[in-house]
Amino acid sequence: MKLTRILLAFSFLLMIAVSANAQAPQVSDKAKIANGVKNGELTKGETKKLVRQQRRIRRTKVAAKSDGVVTAEERQDIHAKKKKADANIYIKKHNNRDRN
Repeated sequence: MKLTRILLAFSFLLMIAVSANAQAPQVSDKAKIANGVKNGELTKGETKKLVRQQRRIRRTKVAAKSDGVVTAEERQDIHAKKKKADANIYIKKHNNRDRN
């Protein structure tokens, strides 16, 4: 009986630890861009292009939701655009150009 309780308590604590680790906070693309501007990692032109790309993603989301149903194809399109935008942010922040 004691062994069962110990194993049950251990498995419960293990589940809590795993779920807490899986929910690591994610930084939004908007915050990444703002951080790049603040640190001088992004030039004005790069910032302008990244903001425009974020605007296009938002418009795509609004268009997808406009009919009340977001299809799997629309979801994939939005996900692909977000992934590309995230890659662009990384590339532009690490291209050795600075704002100054």
